[in-house]
Amino acid sequence: MPETEDTAPEPSWPQPNAPVGWGDAAGPPAAPSHPLWPAPAQTWPPSPSPTAQPSSPLAAPPPSYGPPPEPEPSRSRRVPWVVALVAVIVIAGGAGAGVTLAVTNRSTSPSGSRLPTAILKGPPGSNLNVSSIAARVEPATVDITANGSAGGDEGTGMIITASGTVLTNNHVIDGSMTLKAQVDGSGRSYTATVLGTDATDDIALLQLQGGSGFKTVTIGDSSAIKVGDPVVAIGNALALPGQETVTSGLISAMNRSINVSNPSTGQTESLSKMFQTSAPINPGNSGGPLVDAAGDVIGMNTAEASTTSSGESASNVGFAIPIDKAMAIARLVYAGKASTTVQIGPHAIMGVEVTSVACAEGQDGCTGLGSTSTIFGSAPSTYHAPTGNGAVILDVVSGAPAEKAGLAAGDVIVGVDGHTVGSPTALTGRMAVYKVGQKVTIAWLGVNGQRHSSSLMLIQGPNL
Repeated sequence: MPETEDTAPEPSWPQPNAPVGWGDAAGPPAAPSHPLWPAPAQTWPPSPSPTAQPSSPLAAPPPSYGPPPEPEPSRSRRVPWVVALVAVIVIAGGAGAGVTLAVTNRSTSPSGSRLPTAILKGPPGSNLNVSSIAARVEPATVDITANGSAGGDEGTGMIITASGTVLTNNHVIDGSMTLKAQVDGSGRSYTATVLGTDATDDIALLQLQGGSGFKTVTIGDSSAIKVGDPVVAIGNALALPGQETVTSGLISAMNRSINVSNPSTGQTESLSKMFQTSAPINPGNSGGPLVDAAGDVIGMNTAEASTTSSGESASNVGFAIPIDKAMAIARLVYAGKASTTVQIGPHAIMGVEVTSVACAEGQDGCTGLGSTSTIFGSAPSTYHAPTGNGAVILDVVSGAPAEKAGLAAGDVIVGVDGHTVGSPTALTGRMAVYKVGQKVTIAWLGVNGQRHSSSLMLIQGPNL
């Protein structure tokens, strides 16, 4: 019988607690915001306040890769300063559970190097020598510190070329303006630039600057992995100083699909065909390697479950992106092949924060735009969008192209260069194909329903 992909209901992300970044505990939903514009990258006004292995020739990788668990996953994403992001995620058949993203722009591809391909060895053995695996893999991992206008985050990355190309999760670096990477948590630190990202599949490719001769991880074959195989998770857990944290476990399920809904943005992210593992994944592990018994990377640590659907504490339920899938996207980025999901180089922005129509109107657990924005008066009246589809502007950055073009909070963006925009996600996808300095024509509806259109030049913003 062919494998079927589990699906999950849509959960929501709790708000971050003080020094914990995206949070280790849920909080009340805040006014939504979806930063389509990255924060200033030296060319820009300040951000707005929130309103609501051996290297081998590039070749085609092998083809892509059980019952749903009771606990729900949380992404092992970056950790603002110390810990990781916590999300509420649901997997197939579940209600809602706490899930954490374990976390505590384009430069040219380096010449003379290629991305590695999978080492095809057949199924890995069952004997797990954790200390030997750690000694082999840790020197090819980096602790990533991503600094942005809202503070700093910590995550992990894997060095995949001797010239310093690093694979990590997109959520580790999104919103950042500067990136630093320290080899093995205690070695030399390097400035990193973004070669490209895929926010939809949560992949980012970085380049370390000013170094060469890096040790690299060995890319394995995730299609050969099966339930019960032993694995080791390595990463910058809790952003603790020193060498990487190493944990071990098993592949407990495959082909998982998880949905992540963020009340602060009104958006939902879905990741599919994930490995589920019992190897403990903690905040800060995001982007780090999940390694098989042979010491080859077969996945990228991405999320962890923090609570079950009934609210009970969950443990040892982590999720990783199969390395075959991650490397397929990395090859597109490395080759400079942009798409509606793959962004090459620096992000081009117009300077707005947007959310969904439903979230702006106070639905989906969000605080309605009319309740928080003074442009609608001091009374807590409910905002009513002039259309049911589009991207509602929450805020416009002072001096940004959007402000100069006449866009304002409460307006709804409905088109870009003649392409219909029906949601914040659609707007993000459309903007991903543009480069800094390009001109685009934006169509929007004012609060009163009047249609407007204007041409503007995109500028560089922070990483998304």
